[in-house]
Amino acid sequence: MRAVIARDRAAGAEGLALAELPYPHVAENDVAVRVHAAGFTPGELDWPATWTDRAGRDRTPTVPGHDVSGVVVELGYGTTGLTIGQRVFGLVDWARNGSLAEFTAVEARNLAPLPADITHTTAAALPISGLTAWQGLFVHAGLVAGQTVVVHGAGGAVGSAAVQLAREAGAHVVGTGRGDARETVLGLGAHAFVDLHRDRLEDLGEVDVVFDVIGGDVLARAAALVRPGGALVTIAAPPPVWPERARAVFFVVEPDRAQLVEVARRVRDGRLTVHVGAVLPLTEAVGAFTRRSGTSGKTIIDVAGDDQS
Repeated sequence: MRAVIARDRAAGAEGLALAELPYPHVAENDVAVRVHAAGFTPGELDWPATWTDRAGRDRTPTVPGHDVSGVVVELGYGTTGLTIGQRVFGLVDWARNGSLAEFTAVEARNLAPLPADITHTTAAALPISGLTAWQGLFVHAGLVAGQTVVVHGAGGAVGSAAVQLAREAGAHVVGTGRGDARETVLGLGAHAFVDLHRDRLEDLGEVDVVFDVIGGDVLARAAALVRPGGALVTIAAPPPVWPERARAVFFVVEPDRAQLVEVARRVRDGRLTVHVGAVLPLTEAVGAFTRRSGTSGKTIIDVAGDDQS
């Protein structure tokens, strides 16, 4: 099968190549998925799990990409809950070969059924961004109706999903980011927008939840916004400053079938809009790691060459 591989951690994206690999081994409770569309995170080449297995052993050449949408073509021993020929989407485990390949092996529990009216390209943009937003808001922050939430980086893939989910949950939503994201963020349902380069965060006053995807100075300043009993939640790095009498949580997204189903339901109902940017063939996946697509939204790799199926 064809796959994008990385052989040298020091080379980063420059060391990526399109190559031939053996069909993946399907272990107990796994399924093999014929990949139709895949998503990736440019920074994943810096993650330790990209290069080693769970025991810390080198596993190069490694296949990047963790968002996957496709069709089940093989069941491992003991696998239940999915069937051959079923459309699925979800997350490939961080410490095994990923989705930028014609076939990938995935734990069945990391996948959810994909409704027939959601395309593979849309589905491949959902798992990391949708699950991260869901878990940050509802699992870690415990957001409920009537609370005020600040979403840092509201114009990005995770931030835009968080804005929409928080608004639907009945929260008062403040999005932040670059000034050119203002209209997009407000159009997604945010009640207000803060330009991080021109406006003062401190003018917001106290809020119940800050959900951060940016890190750095923005994350450090966010602690002062959280009222007692609230929560500062981030995926960027452990918070350097903790809010007083409030929680601070740094987390890494985890696969969850039930949450994937909830996210997909909202896409079908029109309650959650997924912004797909460039859609590129597998032959252009290597270049996609090293250049901006020229469009906003998440870059998706159309592995099977069928784009909208």
